[in-house]
Amino acid sequence: MSTTWQAPAVPSGLGPQLRFAVRSAQPLEYAAVPTLKFALVIEAPGGESVRSVLLDVQIQIAARRRGYPGAAPERLLELFGTPDRWSTTLRTLPWLRATLVVPPFTGDTTVDLTVPCTYDLEVSSARYFAALEDGEIPLEFMLSGSVFYAAPDGRLQMARIPWDHEVAYRLPVTVWRATMDAHFPGSAWLRLDRDSYERLCAYKARHAFETWEATIEALLGPRSGP
Repeated sequence: MSTTWQAPAVPSGLGPQLRFAVRSAQPLEYAAVPTLKFALVIEAPGGESVRSVLLDVQIQIAARRRGYPGAAPERLLELFGTPDRWSTTLRTLPWLRATLVVPPFTGDTTVDLTVPCTYDLEVSSARYFAALEDGEIPLEFMLSGSVFYAAPDGRLQMARIPWDHEVAYRLPVTVWRATMDAHFPGSAWLRLDRDSYERLCAYKARHAFETWEATIEALLGPRSGP
């Protein structure tokens, strides 16, 4: 999945006219926690020699930019309410903010933007991702920061990158699931307060259940459906 160049350039006379795009995304191998790796393309069309770029990246989920067939509306009930209210409740969700230092380049470069992913379903972004079975996740990358470059006389110069740099990217749901499954295959997280956890531990020990799955299944009772 790739994007077209969407972001405006830094105004002429205020430094290199940088443009941005997200080319692809994939799981980061050998990471301690589930992590996505986005290939961020940065271009200086004027051919200037860029000494460094300090980027501040905000990523948000543009939830209005896709449909929600199947079981998704029920799974999104806690986030957005019932579908008849979505005209007012379906909203953009903040995901995270990251800082990235880009090394020197001339013309263009591609750098890895690594994004850790949580499986804590108390977090709105994780709950949204987990609710989707297929398709794509519409993301918006808001980029700002500073670009360092050499003036004609060789002196180091700095220009600000304004917040109106915005890049859209559609992340395949399969990529997010592959990222999570590499660390938590077939699993989901449930967070409990300490008192509830200790009561559950005592129940598990009292009934000599070998696994947490068996403990939860005993509490839930027989399955009512297939």
